[in-house]
Order: sequence, then structure tokens, then C-alpha cells
Amino acid sequence: MKLFRFLLFLSFPFYFISCGTQKRIPNYLQQVSDTTRTAAVLYPELRIQKNDILGIQVYSASTKREISDMPYNLPGSAAGGPDGASASNGFLVDARGDIDYPMIGKVHAEGLTRQELGDSILRKINEKDSVLANPSIIIRFQNLRITVLGEVGRQGVIQIPGEKVNILEAIGLAGGVTDFGLKQAVKVVRESNGKREVGIVDLSSGDLFTSPYYNLQQNDMILVDPSIRKAKKTEQEAFFRQAGFVLSVITAMAVVVRLFQ
Repeated sequence: MKLFRFLLFLSFPFYFISCGTQKRIPNYLQQVSDTTRTAAVLYPELRIQKNDILGIQVYSASTKREISDMPYNLPGSAAGGPDGASASNGFLVDARGDIDYPMIGKVHAEGLTRQELGDSILRKINEKDSVLANPSIIIRFQNLRITVLGEVGRQGVIQIPGEKVNILEAIGLAGGVTDFGLKQAVKVVRESNGKREVGIVDLSSGDLFTSPYYNLQQNDMILVDPSIRKAKKTEQEAFFRQAGFVLSVITAMAVVVRLFQ
């Protein structure tokens, strides 16, 4: 009977720890009201960065062999992308921010939009002796990716199927923020103009849509830190493991003592 009372007394701390008050978990866009009448959504156009792989296609209305667009549509000259993937069907933006384009040579691409790069390539094409008839150009990003780390369902690199993605979409593709993730202070690491910057985004705030880090850029990294609840949970689990071991030892000793009485 004394042993039972002793074990019951030891169980009281576990009860109070497990029944401690928990803070309410914030929801996504918790502070947002109805925005039906707001202005149209504007998407900033991506700027080309070093190590981007670009798909470029030149078209011409001409059917004459001597002014064909075929020489300008040879496979890309890059040997491989930044992750080792083949870039034989694309053009790698090198460390100087240039691409090596057939029949033209070096063309600076870093910092330009797709439209600006296309205009630059067409100007160089039209400087040739054989001018294409009504030339046009299509440029696509071929290696858009975002990295999501921390308290999310699935950490890792996410390949973006389109050419625009916002932070909510990226986190959704990563399985969402876990119950122990800090939604109020999500970090976005971005390289811009050769410098690395870190932005803090509150996923529960009504100002989320106006954040410069709401719409993501290629190669952005999203970091979701653990909340205080995660640290407390880890401490509680460690405490319960140690306490369970101590209780098992005490119980075993009590059984041995009782056998030899």
C-alpha cells in the first residue's frame, strides 16, 4: 500500500506538466477580412539570375532558306546546370551573367526580364546581313525551384511547374506548416544583385499580400522555425523518458525488496 501511494505521489508532476495551458495556434491569414473589392493582383516579373537555364526559341515568317530561323535554334551550348542536370536543350546563364547564343555569341542576360532579353537577342539578329522576316522569340525558365526547410510536412527542393509562385503555394507544396511551426516569422532567404537578404513574413497577418517576399523568386529558400511549443514538447518528452526509466527502476527495486521480505 505504501508503494502504491509512493508511485501515485510521483505521478502528480506528470499530470500537471501534461495539463499545462497551450497557446492558441495561429491560422494562415488570421487577420484578413473580406477583400472582395480590392484592386487587381499584380505579379512582379522574374529577373534572370546566374545559373538559370533558359529555353529560347526564335520564329520567323520567312520560308526562304537563306533567311531561315534554323541557325538560331540550335541546342543550347551549356554543358550542365547548377545541379548537374543536362542543359542541352537550354542556355545556362554563366558566372558573368551571359549566355552563349548561336550565330550571335555572348548576350548579357542577368538582371533582365524575359522580354528584355528577347528584345536584346532580336536586335542582334537584325544586325546580321540576313534579316529574318517578322522575327519573334519565346523565352522560358527551365529550372525554377524553391527550397523549403524547417517545420513543414516535407522538406526539400520544389520544382515550380509554372513561372510564378507565392509563399503560400510553396508551403502548400511542402505539406504545410506543422503544428509546431512558427507561422508568424517565416524567413525567406533571397539573393538579389549579388547580395543575400533575409525577409520575415507573418503568414497570419493581413499585410502578407503586400510583403515583397509574398511572391517568390527562383532559388528562394523558405525557413520555418520551430515555435516555443516544439521546445517545450521536446523537453517534456525527454522528462517523461527519464521519469519512466526512474519509475521502472524504483518498481523493480520494490518488487525485489518485497520478494526478499
